[in-house]
Formats: sequence, structure tokens, C-alpha cells
Amino acid sequence: MKFKKPQTLQQIAALLKVDFVGNANFEILGINEIHVVEKGDIVFVDHPKYYDKALNSNATTILINKSVACPEGKSLLISEDPFRDFNKITNHFNPFIASKASISDSAKIGENTIIQPNVFIGNNVNIGKNCIIHSNVSIYDNSVIGNNVTIHANTVLGADAFYYKNRPEGFDKLLSGGRVVLEDHVDLGASCTIDKGVTGDTTIKAGTKIDNQVHVGHDTVIGKKCLIASQTGIAGCVIIEDEVTIWGQVGTNSGITIGKGAVILGQTGVTKSVPGNKTYFGTPISESRKKLKEMAEIKRFLKDRNH
Repeated sequence: MKFKKPQTLQQIAALLKVDFVGNANFEILGINEIHVVEKGDIVFVDHPKYYDKALNSNATTILINKSVACPEGKSLLISEDPFRDFNKITNHFNPFIASKASISDSAKIGENTIIQPNVFIGNNVNIGKNCIIHSNVSIYDNSVIGNNVTIHANTVLGADAFYYKNRPEGFDKLLSGGRVVLEDHVDLGASCTIDKGVTGDTTIKAGTKIDNQVHVGHDTVIGKKCLIASQTGIAGCVIIEDEVTIWGQVGTNSGITIGKGAVILGQTGVTKSVPGNKTYFGTPISESRKKLKEMAEIKRFLKDRNH
């Protein structure tokens, strides 16, 4: 999530009421999660296990709950509760604004796009040309939709990320300040749910087709010309490369990559990253031919033992 204009280290420290290490005028351009941080971003870290990863990431300002040596060319914000203060930044620069109409006045809708009755389109949504948005679709604030996109009834774009911190008093929600981006010629079936990014974009690239009742988690990137069948659940921060086929009722772990041209057969649990141009099956996942061979050998062994 980029700020509308650059901030200084001192300005952010004053907003959070925390101490800082570094030049007071050190430039900050936005905030991001660890897997998508860029130069100029703030990243937060609140567990010693991830200190080194955050300090050595592309982020140039680290919101951290311990005084540590500041890496050269970077700055620190010292916070008692980085999770809470990361939420403060999100809420300050990207606050929730209630809609006053079913289709926001700030939404931009391209020519020849058809909006069916009972569609909700939030603030600052941008929809391209020649799209069809069917009834009861909800498109949350800041979503971006390309040209020639079809979205079927009851689909939701831009719900919050499923991201919580477990505290003694209950689960504390990490605020979502990202977007959903659909590129050209994407089709979404009925009752799909595409969550927005926490700080970046959940992206579905050009030409991808998604069946009914598919869930896509926060900050996931789905490549070009993918096919994803019904009841698939894709976790957050997944990368699905181009021309991947995923059949029905597949589930994935978060943070994995599915390589270009891979085929994931139905009811597979994608528990780890897998290379492209192969077919996979089973839980835990393995190559289909290998898995089927193993199953045949087990069946043969049991048959021989029973005789």
C-alpha cells in the first residue's frame, strides 16, 4: 500500500507515538508485508524468529518490538506492539469509508459494460469496457477490473484477508488495505470470493477462467490462462503461474508456488510448492503417475498378503 505522498520517519513515529532510529527526514513511501516489500516500504515484525528476515528484506523501515542494530541505509520504528501500530498506519492512510449508494459516484465504468440489478460497486472501483456484472455481485472499494470481464451472481471481490493475531483476550484482526485486480478477459463463476490483499494486490491475470464457488485468499497471484474448477480453496500469498489447471475441490497451503503448466487433479491438497508442466494428485501432493503407481503396488501387496 503506497501513501498518496511520501512521509518522513519522524512523521510516522509521531503518528504512532514511538521512538525511531535513523534520519528524521528518512523517506517512507508506503507499507507492505514481508513477501512483497520494496524500497521505501515499512514492514512490521513482532517475533524474534523473523527479525533477521525483516531487517534484511527490501523494506527500508522496520517496525519492530526490540532495539536492535539498524542496518545501513535503513531506519527503525521501535514499538511495543508492531501489529497494532501497523493497523494504525493502515487505518490512517486508507480508512474505511462507508458507501452512500449501491454504485459509488467515484466508481468508473467503461463503455458497453452491463451492470445487472442489485450489484454493489464501492468507492474508487475501476471497471473496463465490455464487461458483464451479474446480479448481487459485490465489488468492494478500490478494486480494478479490466476489459471483457464476466462476473456471475453473488461473487464478492475485496473481502478482508483472513489474518489474525492470537491474543489472550481473543483474535486481533490485521486490517486489509490492499486491492483486488482482475485483468482482461477474466471470467468468474457464481459465488466466488476473492479477498483483497493486506497491503498489496490479489491479482488474477488475463484470460484466466474460474468456476463457481472458488475462494482466493489475500495477496495471491494467479497467472494468465489458468483454469480453476469449482470448490477450490486457494490460501493467501500463493503464486499460481501461467496456464495452470486446477480441478475441483483442491486446497492449498499459503505461501506456495504452482509452476507454469501444472495440472492439479481433483481433491488434491497442495501442501508444498510444485514445478510446472507435470500432473499432480493426492494429499500430501505428489506426481500423479508416481502416486497411482504407489497405490497400485499397495493394492497388489494387500491382495498377495490376503492369499
